[in-house]
Amino acid sequence: MLLTLATVFALYALLAAYLYVFQTRLAFLPNVPGRALTATPENIGLPFEDVRFDANDGVKVHAWFIPGAPGAATVLICHGNAGNISHRLDLLRLLHELGLGVLLFDYRGYGQSTGAPSESGTYRDARAAWNYLTEEKGIAPDRIILFGESLGGAVAAQLASEVTPGAVILASAFTSAPDLASHHYWYMPVRLLARIHFPTAAYLARVRAPVLIIHSRDDEIVPFSHGEELFRRAPEPKAFLEIRGDHNAGFLLSASTFTEGVRRFLLAHGLLGADGLETR
Repeated sequence: MLLTLATVFALYALLAAYLYVFQTRLAFLPNVPGRALTATPENIGLPFEDVRFDANDGVKVHAWFIPGAPGAATVLICHGNAGNISHRLDLLRLLHELGLGVLLFDYRGYGQSTGAPSESGTYRDARAAWNYLTEEKGIAPDRIILFGESLGGAVAAQLASEVTPGAVILASAFTSAPDLASHHYWYMPVRLLARIHFPTAAYLARVRAPVLIIHSRDDEIVPFSHGEELFRRAPEPKAFLEIRGDHNAGFLLSASTFTEGVRRFLLAHGLLGADGLETR
């Protein structure tokens, strides 16, 4: 019995050590399904600019800029932890159909961006994308909509806690990385082991812009309760949009609900005109 207990304890300790040492590999998945760009906006009929800009530590960030209708607002998309910008063309299409411009960038270590992924690195890269829009493109901050999906929700919320965008949209986002890890690894002391935090809810509480939370009850990765808690923590004005479908395909399965919900939200805050285009 003592030998069995010792073996179980040793295996538990090894698992804990693995989670501590390799959590960066668990959090960031740039090679799933791969770093290669498999398509471009041209594949869905959209003209685009292939751009690169520097983060403040010298990392080269790769992005696509897709112009919107004349005078339209622009969406800065912070994507999730897997894949790259070429895997977000469906989301790009849905947002562009509202007449919005879009800047879609890859974090360091993803796609054609240089460097290696890290929590602080994602924040630096998002700030570089913001600077590109405001300084290079000359877009006013209140004409930029920050959109974060999944892990990107934390990145968008962190950026929004430091700048003042026109609006913030978080889709399928978690309250924090330790909160999410505690759900999936309930048998491990993940809060003690955590070196990656992504405290979305804490950042969101400091945002000074209208907030839209989008979540599905069918989300098998980030529980619906995380979306509810983010909505609770968000400052006014705020709105909640419930969609259906799983974590990765929910916005496609709920395309009409997603598009109409985003349109109504932006229209309510002066970012869209009655015809779906921004008029300010």
